[in-house]
Amino acid sequence: MRPMRDYFPILDWGRRYDRAALSDDLLAAVIVTIMLIPQSLAYALLAGLPAQAGLYASIVPIMLYAVLGTSRALAVGPVAVVSLMTAAAIGTVAQQGSMGYAAAALTLAFLSGAILVLMGLLRLGFVANFLSHPVIAGFITASGILIATSQAGHILGVGASGHTLPEMLSSLIRALPQTNGVTLLIGLSVTGFLFWVRRGLKPLLRRMGMGARAADIVTKAGPVLAVVASTLAVWGLDLEAQGVRVVGAVPQGLPPLTMPPLSADLVGALIVPALLISVIGFVESVSVAQTLAAKRRQRIDPDQELIGLGAANLGAAFTGGMPVTGGFARSVVNFDAGAATAAAGVFTAVGLAVAAVALTPLIFHLPIATLAATIIVAVLSLVDLGILRRAWAYSRTDFLAVAATILATLTMGVEAGVSSGVALSIALHLYKTSRPHVAEMGLVPGTQHFRNILRHDVRTDPAILTLRIDESLYFANARFLEDLLAERVTPDCALRHVVLMCSAVNEIDLSALESLEAIAHRLDSMGIALHLSEVKGPVMDRLKATDFLARLSGRVFLSQYDAWVALAGPRGAAA
Repeated sequence: MRPMRDYFPILDWGRRYDRAALSDDLLAAVIVTIMLIPQSLAYALLAGLPAQAGLYASIVPIMLYAVLGTSRALAVGPVAVVSLMTAAAIGTVAQQGSMGYAAAALTLAFLSGAILVLMGLLRLGFVANFLSHPVIAGFITASGILIATSQAGHILGVGASGHTLPEMLSSLIRALPQTNGVTLLIGLSVTGFLFWVRRGLKPLLRRMGMGARAADIVTKAGPVLAVVASTLAVWGLDLEAQGVRVVGAVPQGLPPLTMPPLSADLVGALIVPALLISVIGFVESVSVAQTLAAKRRQRIDPDQELIGLGAANLGAAFTGGMPVTGGFARSVVNFDAGAATAAAGVFTAVGLAVAAVALTPLIFHLPIATLAATIIVAVLSLVDLGILRRAWAYSRTDFLAVAATILATLTMGVEAGVSSGVALSIALHLYKTSRPHVAEMGLVPGTQHFRNILRHDVRTDPAILTLRIDESLYFANARFLEDLLAERVTPDCALRHVVLMCSAVNEIDLSALESLEAIAHRLDSMGIALHLSEVKGPVMDRLKATDFLARLSGRVFLSQYDAWVALAGPRGAAA
């Protein structure tokens, strides 16, 4: 029976909470809150939702994760990639700007939360392993390009549409003649300012004598400065009259209680996107959480993370929000700011709740172009085209997975991109393991070690063939081994013994067992004995449960050197 603190991690760190942790958490919360106000508004815009949905999704979800999540530094809320996937998913079932669109976002958050909680209860955290790093890297890179392109219309002050890169570019090109010059000036100015803030503001403040912590806080507040300055400019110069689009009225108050619609048609349309959002969000979140936890020698429980993130999404569904997950940038800021426990997230939620109650009237004149610039600057850091060069240099199959995922995401959309990436990764894995590396081995003179005859100067015996199989034997590669031995062992050869060195074989399934039986029978008919060496314990246990060993013409040796000595006779012992 697992203790309650395993299900509610707050019971673990909460009982040791002290004044020092409180001070660290409060400071971290102030910094993250300043960062999240414009970011939450921007990601709601990216998802095609009202601005307040981003704020609402950053309040209750953070609190629920603090109770159920295992990371001390993970900051949960709307993130760029999930927001893009949200827009792509609900855009197929409702018109953007309609009540049905916002309601579909609640349903998507509910389904995502339910899937995550169910996966956590069933301890299915391992499912995320089917998303390889090349696929994730390719998907995030392509998503960053799509997100930045989708916001270019807001920078230009024109309407643009589309879910793929060709559609977006075509829409932007057609809309170029309608570019609003004032909006373009605001968008470019804010974008340039935010890039400078990221790279140049902190060094400048340090040269002016400001302390490291204070300079860091001011730098993190860069987006807020852009929001304030551009809002004042639009208000003071009445730029709305010149066509500059603004956020407009945002409801003032705490997140409302909402009920996500769960009609059969809507659930059927959103269940697959919800599954993809759940898995992508979980992979992104848990990788960030594990990286940050390792720096403090803390432990992350992936299955409990599923429950924590699931609860956060359910909280978003019932409080007017949108799908959420752990964000990389905000979590790193939270960690660097000194967050000691998940209570920092609770304090951040309180700060955002205060903003939702008191500050929303102040963003009426906030230009949409400023939020678009915030998104572009944030997501361009996700674009890593260098992964193509690194993958090409290291593994052609990984390069193919990365390139295919990027291409599919850009040309077919986010759902098709990640789905094709996963399918291709599994297909490539099956292909590679269906043709495992098999090395012919020989004895290194003066030792008891055996190495590949093509790579080392080794001793061999014409009567003995030793093959090391560098893969588990299963249905996909069983026939490959049969064909390999059929080509290598001919009736007129001098061989009398074939030894399969099984040091790299972790499993032999039923199909492979039948292939081994066929190999043994064929060799026996040629007067050649089949032997096994260095068989692992679990594999040996499975073989002992069958009659294969009893019918084997050869022996099973503890080590390959034992096989060499026994089969080579006096010459082997002398070696």
